[in-house]
Amino acid sequence: MRYFRIDYRQGGKRESIVLEAPSKVDAVGAFRQMTLGVMLSVREVSKPISMRWRKWIEAYRSPLRRKRVAQEPYIASLRQISVMLDAGLPINQCIEEAIRSTEDEMLKAILGSILADVESGVSLSDAVEPFRLQLGSISLSMFHLGEQTGTLSESILKLADILERIQHNRRELVRATRYPLFTILAMMAAFVVVIVMVVPQFQEIFAESGADLPFPTQLLIWVEHAVTRYGPFILGGAILLSLLFSYLYGKYPKVRLEADRLMLRIYIVGKVMHYAMVGRFVYIFNVLLNAGIPITDALDAAIGVVENSYMRRQLETIKRAIEEGRPLHDGFEESGLFANMIVQMVKAGEQGGALGTMLGKVTNYYQDRYQHIVDNVASMIEPILIAAIAGFVLVLALGIFLPMWSMAEVMGM
Repeated sequence: MRYFRIDYRQGGKRESIVLEAPSKVDAVGAFRQMTLGVMLSVREVSKPISMRWRKWIEAYRSPLRRKRVAQEPYIASLRQISVMLDAGLPINQCIEEAIRSTEDEMLKAILGSILADVESGVSLSDAVEPFRLQLGSISLSMFHLGEQTGTLSESILKLADILERIQHNRRELVRATRYPLFTILAMMAAFVVVIVMVVPQFQEIFAESGADLPFPTQLLIWVEHAVTRYGPFILGGAILLSLLFSYLYGKYPKVRLEADRLMLRIYIVGKVMHYAMVGRFVYIFNVLLNAGIPITDALDAAIGVVENSYMRRQLETIKRAIEEGRPLHDGFEESGLFANMIVQMVKAGEQGGALGTMLGKVTNYYQDRYQHIVDNVASMIEPILIAAIAGFVLVLALGIFLPMWSMAEVMGM
């Protein structure tokens, strides 16, 4: 859209208005329909700040957001719609009941828009298309499959099962990392308390003695000085850096790609993300393939649920291999995300006509690996936490007791 400033005369006064239109002719036509006065001039201008602010306010107040809808109420609505469809109720009545049942405002708005389109004669998959970002490409694939095959109830139920499995894995990871995160936060709080409240008391004693302070003591004093004098600036700088990183991560694909690639190299985090994303991809690909969705569409939907952009780019090589007419296992091998054992399993499934069975076994393998890491994440992080606590206690003990021993020796002399 373009913006045009129109100057006009009304009641002896010169006025102006900015209209949004695709062309100058359309802007003039719109102005004449408004019958505001005699037009004097028309010129194209940049988008006014008032219009930008108004659109920001409207976007903020709107329940629709450019993010994924909350999964739990969405899954509940899918199951409700599936049950009602299975009972023979029409789709519009099923969506109406789902709207009345859910309390999520964003989901209400999405379902309301879908209902309006369906009642006007639009197919369900076409009505869902504008909400690809909010509902995910897998939702579109399953709705489209249900309409094509006449098994909409079963397709929606299967979609709910897929989303519930993904949600379950996320909850398992949160549960497993709760204890380590609590321990780390407690350590940070204890460190700040000791540095701010304990070290200054000993610093006065050491200053009165006039003795040369050892390096651990000087380090504690330096940290105490930095925290007490520049603590707010350090905290503010950390917040600004995190906001800057979030902006760059969301704005620039190259930054997001490199950050996601480095994320896979972090201890424990990389393995958890690898097993979770790859396992999710194989599971959804297998489910969609067995449901009768074309292989390229199934790959598109499965790749779309992978949140790591680097892994998503690598998985695109599988789709390219299929489009070039090469076997599926070539794409798996070229992606660099699968062990040779997995590639050989996929190859055997292709050659033996049991690809679905092999993909199911691959799914179970990644699910078992993911579950093993999640169940043992606390014990894997424990050595790092113990080493950090030991280092903190050692520096604190040396920083306080070494000068006290030196003072005792001097007094003994």
